[in-house]
Amino acid sequence: MAIPAFGLGTFRLKDDVVISSVKTALELGYRAIDTAQIYDNEAVVGQAIAESGVSRHELYITTKIWIENLSKDKLIPSLQESLQKLRTDYVDLTLIHWPSPNDEVSVEEFMQALLEAKKEGLTREIGISNFTIPLMEKAIAAVGAENIATNQIELSPYLQNRKVVAWAKQHGIQITSYMTLAYGKALKDEVIARIAAKHNATPAQVILAWAMGEGSSVIPSSTRRKNLESNLKAQNLQLDAEDKKRSPHWIATTA
Repeated sequence: MAIPAFGLGTFRLKDDVVISSVKTALELGYRAIDTAQIYDNEAVVGQAIAESGVSRHELYITTKIWIENLSKDKLIPSLQESLQKLRTDYVDLTLIHWPSPNDEVSVEEFMQALLEAKKEGLTREIGISNFTIPLMEKAIAAVGAENIATNQIELSPYLQNRKVVAWAKQHGIQITSYMTLAYGKALKDEVIARIAAKHNATPAQVILAWAMGEGSSVIPSSTRRKNLESNLKAQNLQLDAEDKKRSPHWIATTA
């Protein structure tokens, strides 16, 4: 199953705000929703999906296992609780949100527990988030690269994580980008603004199109209908080689 190139992120969105964001996004045509146990919004995301009227089979739902639930005795029960909150029998993708602090739970233990969750039908795909190259190596050793759908990492024009991206691609692991707009900083970039003007696009559309053009999936969030609708149109924007050359950030060798 291919990971959608474009989805809705829900980080930092709570209560009525996330309900409005998710329902509006689904109304506009979004079909991939990204949440996490630590976001403390799975229940309201589930409520918004239920109230939207969109069929479950049309959706691609991602959640993430928090560090407190990584041990083999906690991971599956925590995912079952997430499913209950999301009002679904399964999610499409479950990620390990962060590796275990100080390696308290080994990569082998939590990856094998996550693979078991997949075998039990609780999640269709599994993956990782915020994993370095050495950690990806351990994850592959534990469950095989074919069982790791994505590594979700912070990626923006200013933080390209090129070594991690290249290594993941080499091993068939899709990259999902979060904080693609660099916490809003990139929206004020003069070079990006000029590229946007050239294409009659917004800076956000340019940045999201760049990330997708590099092969990454993106999950921007917004609470405004105008921005949700505008961001979605980034899928139709094609940047050319000249655009990339005009931005020093896009040719930097950021680690």
